[in-house]
Amino acid sequence: MELNLSGMVGQSPCLGEVLRVLSKVAPTDSTVLVTGESGTGKELLVRALHANSRRVGKPFVPVNCGAIPRELLESELFGHEKGAFTSAVRTRQGRFELAEGGTIFLDEIGEMDLSLQVKILRALQEKEFERVGGDKTLKADVRIVAATNRDLEAEVQAGRFREDLYYRLNVIPLHLPPLRERGEDVLLLADHFLRRFCRQKNRATLTFARPARDMILAYPWPGNVRELENIMERLSILCENDEIAVEDLPRKVLDNAGVAPPPIVAACLPAGFRWPCLGDMEAKSMGLKEFLDTMEEKLLVEALGRAGGVKNQAAELLGIKRTTLIEKLKKRNMGGE
Repeated sequence: MELNLSGMVGQSPCLGEVLRVLSKVAPTDSTVLVTGESGTGKELLVRALHANSRRVGKPFVPVNCGAIPRELLESELFGHEKGAFTSAVRTRQGRFELAEGGTIFLDEIGEMDLSLQVKILRALQEKEFERVGGDKTLKADVRIVAATNRDLEAEVQAGRFREDLYYRLNVIPLHLPPLRERGEDVLLLADHFLRRFCRQKNRATLTFARPARDMILAYPWPGNVRELENIMERLSILCENDEIAVEDLPRKVLDNAGVAPPPIVAACLPAGFRWPCLGDMEAKSMGLKEFLDTMEEKLLVEALGRAGGVKNQAAELLGIKRTTLIEKLKKRNMGGE
C-alpha cells in the first residue's frame, strides 16, 4: 500500500528511513515521539502518520504547547466546567474531547509545565481525564503523538521533564534530519515550493540557473524547510526574470553558502582586473586575517580620499552604514570619531 505523505517531499536515504518506520507504526496505536530541529517539518510527518492510520477518518487535533500560556494550557487540553475560574462563563470541551477517536498532536511538549505532565501521563496510561473544575472522569480514545526540538533525555536529567512521561512517550522514536543532511532534497523542495508559489501568483514557474542551484545546495539552512519555503516565496515575488540567478538570492545565502562565489560576468569588471589569490597572500607572508585586514584598510583609505574625508560619502562608496565605517576606523585608530 502506497503511503499518503501529506505533502512531504524528498528522496534522501535518511528521510527514506524515517518513512520506512512510519509505514510500520502508522497502522498501530503506539505512541510516537518525533524529534528534530525547528522547521524540519515535524507536524507534516505527524499528519502523514495520522493519514496512514486506522484513525484517518477521525479528527487530527494539533496543540502547540509552547504557544499557549501555562495557566491556560490545561483548560485548552482537557476543557473546563462553567465557573471553574473567573472567565469560565460556560462549559468548554478541550482538545482531547475534540480529538475523540482520532489523533492529538502535542507539539513542543518539552515546553510543558511539570504539573501538567502528570495529567498527560494519566491520559496516556489510563485513557481518562477530568475537565478543569470538574469531578467527572471522561474517557479519551485518542492516539497521542508528541514532538519536540529539545533533547528530552537532557531535560529529564535537569529535572525539567518527567522521566516516566518521557519513556511513555518514547515508545516509537522518529527523528527528522535537518535539511543540511538531506542532500539534493533541498533542490526538490525548492522546486516544489517555487511551483506552488508561482501557481498562486499566476506567473510562469521559475527555474534556477546552475550557479544559483549550487548556492542553494551549499547553504546550511539553519531554519530548515521553513526557511527554504520562506525564501522561495520571496523569490516568486521579487525575481524579475524567469530564471533565478545568483544575484537574486538573499545576501545571507551568498555569505554562508560555504562555496566560492561564481565568477562575475567579465563585462562587470574593469579591464585588467583579477581577484586576489593564495599566491598574493603567500608572497606577503601573511595569514588570511592579516591579508584581509590589510585589503580592508587600503579600501577604507581610498574611499575616504575619494570622498574628501566625508564619512557619509565614504560609507556610501563602500556600501556600508556610516556607523559601521566609524567602528572600522576606530578599530584601526584612523580617526573614527
